[in-house]
Amino acid sequence: MALVFVLLERQLSIETTPWKDMTMRWHLLNASVWLLGLAALQGCGSDSPMTPSPTNTPTINIVGQNGAQAFTPNPATFGGQQVVFKNNDSASHRIVLNDGSIDTGNIAPGATSPVVAMPPSGTYYHCSIHPGMIGSVTAATGGPPPPCTGSYCDGY
Repeated sequence: MALVFVLLERQLSIETTPWKDMTMRWHLLNASVWLLGLAALQGCGSDSPMTPSPTNTPTINIVGQNGAQAFTPNPATFGGQQVVFKNNDSASHRIVLNDGSIDTGNIAPGATSPVVAMPPSGTYYHCSIHPGMIGSVTAATGGPPPPCTGSYCDGY
């Protein structure tokens, strides 16, 4: 970067007319701003991502409309962890925690949901498109999730 400044300064000293001198100073200022901006952007990079990548995040697979067998693993041992739902079925699904606190939105066949945080106490979830598809996540302590209540506790 210093070499650029030296070359531009040398060019300025060769040019003697006021118009060319002003133009070269403008180019020097413009180049300086660009170089400083690029240097600032280079310093903003990081080797570690801000959010976990879905490839490193535990995955609950959606395998089809099969009641309590619709998800694998089920129950999942991911209480207190961030997870993704991977749709391995040929139909779209929408996973919702029974308490309504998380809704993945529609997950197309072959797609993966956004990363969601499972409650440390464990939880139950279902597909809102196919309500007989049910699953659970055990508590972070290894114990079972809290008792399931509501209409989504029994699968097909």
